[in-house]
Amino acid sequence: MITFTDRARAVVLSLLEESEGELEALRITMKQADSGLKPHFDLTLVGTDERESDDQEEDVGGFSILVKEYLVNQLEGATVDYVERINESGFEVRTLGLNEPKKSQDPPEGPMADRVREVLEVQVNPAIAAHGGMISLVNVEETDIFVEMSGGCQGCALSTATLRQGVERMLREAIPELTGVHDITDHSSGENPYL
Repeated sequence: MITFTDRARAVVLSLLEESEGELEALRITMKQADSGLKPHFDLTLVGTDERESDDQEEDVGGFSILVKEYLVNQLEGATVDYVERINESGFEVRTLGLNEPKKSQDPPEGPMADRVREVLEVQVNPAIAAHGGMISLVNVEETDIFVEMSGGCQGCALSTATLRQGVERMLREAIPELTGVHDITDHSSGENPYL
């Protein structure tokens, strides 16, 4: 069902060992995200007394995972990794198809899309082109936008900072009614990140 990378497995086993027998399994739960965002997974170490009657248990080599029945099929083929990036570290669950971001079939249209594209083309992309990067608008839902990073930005350790402290700030200054900027980039598949 679920594969753990060597690094994720080592972290889980280390945490279980540190608990000196108080914790015995890893529970995986999921919260479905709103409007096309990736779902949020919670991974929690639990003890024997925290097991629930509807937990499905699976041995994944060295420890057990507990998931609710409704989640078993959705986690089929998933990979759990432990990632460390600038200002964040933790477990990351990658699933087959479940994490696919919501994209428009056609380029987004309308006043909001036009204004976002103008900011990206005039202010953002010329600035990040020096690092071989580019940011594209892929969807607009009311006052939320969904962007995708490519080139040197895809997989770059500073991509979150670039988006939050630079790109989002420029977009909000130009478009005050903007309520959300969501990165739907698959950073794990970046082949040439700017380092």
